[in-house]
Amino acid sequence: MSRTNSVLRDVLKAARWHRRLLAGLSAAAAVYFGLVALSPAPPPTVAVVGAARDLPGGARPAAADLRTLQLPAPVVPSGALRPGAEVAKRVLAGPVRSGEPLTDARFLSPSALSGDLLAYPLRLDDAEIVSLLHVGDRIDLYAATSTAVDSANQLARAVSVVALPARSAASSAGALVVIAARSEVVSRVAQATANTRITVALTPDTS
Repeated sequence: MSRTNSVLRDVLKAARWHRRLLAGLSAAAAVYFGLVALSPAPPPTVAVVGAARDLPGGARPAAADLRTLQLPAPVVPSGALRPGAEVAKRVLAGPVRSGEPLTDARFLSPSALSGDLLAYPLRLDDAEIVSLLHVGDRIDLYAATSTAVDSANQLARAVSVVALPARSAASSAGALVVIAARSEVVSRVAQATANTRITVALTPDTS
């Protein structure tokens, strides 16, 4: 009889322990779901186009260079491009970091290459000169020879700086400047770069 009572006590003890465990779990669940119910809903997000990798200025982004970002509506920058926007024919005005949302201000305006203007990447020997330039500046281009008797020849006048690509770590010297110029000016500058040193001068001329 005593053995039966002992088994019964063990069964009752186990039942009480399980009831306490279930009660604790129920109370924890009630607290959790109460907090979930009281928590504010996550803010709505907006899909925008972002850079999938670091992109240099002067580049025309391909599909592999882009990805879709989901940003909270309050932090979406003005002019952000939405998925489906046509960017393959647009030129970046400056370098873009990976993960950065792209806006219309990141690209050259259509008027920058309107008419018969071409975008021409020009490498200048002096990277410090390039560091003084900004997109939108107008510059004169000169071809300087190594002889002291000859003055530098003016190659172009008041051409627009339309992009300043980030300097590549693999580049040994100089820096790139992308200019907008007519085809005859591009031909003249391209020929001069083969034999002379190209230098620039800032001009206030906006014509």
